[in-house]
Amino acid sequence: MKPQDSARSRSVWARLWPRRLGWRLALGFGLLLALMLVALAQASLQIRAMTGLTQRFATQDMQRLLRVQALSLYTEGASNALLRLMNAPREHRIPEYTEVDERNRRIDGIVGSLDGHLVDPAQEQTLQRLMAARAAYFKAFIATVDEIEGNDPKAAMQVYVAQVAPALKTMLMESNALINRERERVEHQVAEAQQRFEQLAIWVAGWSVLAIVLALVLALRTTRNVVAPLAQLEAVALRIAAGDYSHPVLATSAEEVDRVGQALATMTGAIATREQEIERLAFRDPLTHLPNRTFLLEPVTGQRAGNNCLMLLDLARLKTINETLGFATGDTLIKEVAQRVETVVKRAASSGLIGGPQPVVAHLAGGRFAVSLRATDRPTVESLRLQLDQAMAQPVLCSGHSVDLSLAYGFADSPQGAPRLVATLMRNAEVALHVAKQAAVGFAWYSEAQEAARLSHLGLVSDLRLAVATSQLQMWLQPKFSLKTGRAVGAEALVRWQHPQRGFVSPAEFVPFAEQTGYIGLVTTWMLGEALRTLALWAPVQPELSIAVNVSTRDLQDPQFCRRVKQLIESHGVEPQRLRLEIVESGLMQDPQSSVAVLHALRALGVQLSIDDFGTGYSSLAYLQQLPVSELKIDRSFIHRVDALPGTQRLVKTMIEMGHGMGLTVTAEGVETEAERDTITRLGCDVMQGYLGSRPLYGEALQAWFASLEPVEYAI
Repeated sequence: MKPQDSARSRSVWARLWPRRLGWRLALGFGLLLALMLVALAQASLQIRAMTGLTQRFATQDMQRLLRVQALSLYTEGASNALLRLMNAPREHRIPEYTEVDERNRRIDGIVGSLDGHLVDPAQEQTLQRLMAARAAYFKAFIATVDEIEGNDPKAAMQVYVAQVAPALKTMLMESNALINRERERVEHQVAEAQQRFEQLAIWVAGWSVLAIVLALVLALRTTRNVVAPLAQLEAVALRIAAGDYSHPVLATSAEEVDRVGQALATMTGAIATREQEIERLAFRDPLTHLPNRTFLLEPVTGQRAGNNCLMLLDLARLKTINETLGFATGDTLIKEVAQRVETVVKRAASSGLIGGPQPVVAHLAGGRFAVSLRATDRPTVESLRLQLDQAMAQPVLCSGHSVDLSLAYGFADSPQGAPRLVATLMRNAEVALHVAKQAAVGFAWYSEAQEAARLSHLGLVSDLRLAVATSQLQMWLQPKFSLKTGRAVGAEALVRWQHPQRGFVSPAEFVPFAEQTGYIGLVTTWMLGEALRTLALWAPVQPELSIAVNVSTRDLQDPQFCRRVKQLIESHGVEPQRLRLEIVESGLMQDPQSSVAVLHALRALGVQLSIDDFGTGYSSLAYLQQLPVSELKIDRSFIHRVDALPGTQRLVKTMIEMGHGMGLTVTAEGVETEAERDTITRLGCDVMQGYLGSRPLYGEALQAWFASLEPVEYAI
């Protein structure tokens, strides 16, 4: 073929072949589907024919072969059954007759079923000979039976040998001939079926090869018209991902691919125009327009080489300001702090106080800011802190209110020659900030000891649940005595923890963290259970004694707390008034309405309530009058050396009179000397608790104290 003819042919094919990719795929797959349908139709016809052949083979030929085989077996068995009949005594002949008759009946039935159902004339002739031999056998069988019944075994044997045996032999020979012929027919049909299967396999293989060829042609066309253009589009997309936004120009033979290319070109333009906006939203805080946490932690822009120190700043009282003056006021303060911090840091960088790369000021969240900078020593950072404090000295006027600005600082730096990641510095600065807030010192530098302490406390809190479950906690009791009678009126339950590895753990070490994490509820529930169990044991001997259990602020905020107390009281069978719950005065003020409702529900159960550490909080008399309490416990700070402090005596007397005025029992905590006891007795106090009466008791010491109780246990 000439080149001109070849080019003309390709041009004609290009005009005839549709340009839309959808039509191409539809045409190609349509041809493949039609080919597969034709193949399936032909295969279905062949399979149906083979199914009919197989069904006839299973229902007719095999059944006929089985009947012929059964005929041979029954013929062989008839001879043996007749011999047993001939040799059987008269009294045993009936079962033998039955077996012989049954075999004869079976033989007759099989012969009858074969008559007229044999398709081979030779088999029909064999069957006729078999039937003739069967008639001869039956005649000889009757003669043999007559001789047997005539008690002439010898004559019966002669008839058997002369007539029965030859007839049975003929029957067996003819039945074997039938078997052989039927086997030949079955083998012929199996061979014929096998041949058809082979033909079908060859035919299916041919159609499959044709389908594969067509599929390959279709795949090649698809690869040429789809995969190659898609590879071009993929290359363009990779360039876009790499930041190359040059508009791709694609020209292919597929209309759909061209449209995708045009859409991709439009998309690159949109991405290029919006990427800057996305970056601004992702790395900038919308309120202060400062870099955010993401920018600070971003490996390329945030972790600038040389910055080895991080300052964490926290605006004090922001939560209170938001709740009191509104979030708009809080946002104004945040923006003002951001502006002042950024100004101070820029001035410090321009003056040379901060060297190295440009420091980064970021707004993390709420009133939290971070400054990443290079510092040669800690005094430089503390000098920057002083400048920041000076910048915050001027109050901010918001909505007619003058608001002071106060910052708390947490500092973290890197070891010399080993700069740390910004994420590590931020975590360390967070630890230091927490320490600064707890110690109320304004700022703190991170140290390994702080981290170890936090990890230790975290480990304790994690072990606390196991401690409750495995009875590592202990309930110690400190007795309380009446100042009028000297009798013991009850005890206060104090929790102790005997850790299996750390030994004794002070409540001051684990209770605050349990409060923060919410695990204190487990401790309270365990203490209530132990107290009620002890009260149940005391009931038969000292039914007037009570036990007081401290209740945390979180317990009062738990809506299920009252129900749990009720269930514990009922399960231990203790009178509710023997249980006393002590509530810290300052804790009640965190959520007064909810706390008062819970206290009234507890009082309705019959439980006694006490205000613990009275005088250290900031509750008012009007508020105390709403509480359904029956006892005020004056804090030990007022009892220490009260005998030598007239001013404190007047204050304690006022507390006692106030408590009595509200109908409450007044208890003094921390009584350690007789002079203190005599003084509070003179001032009118009702009950004392402290080392003078008894130290906290546990185990054998507690049992000994309880056993020593008499009608008058303690004389003043």
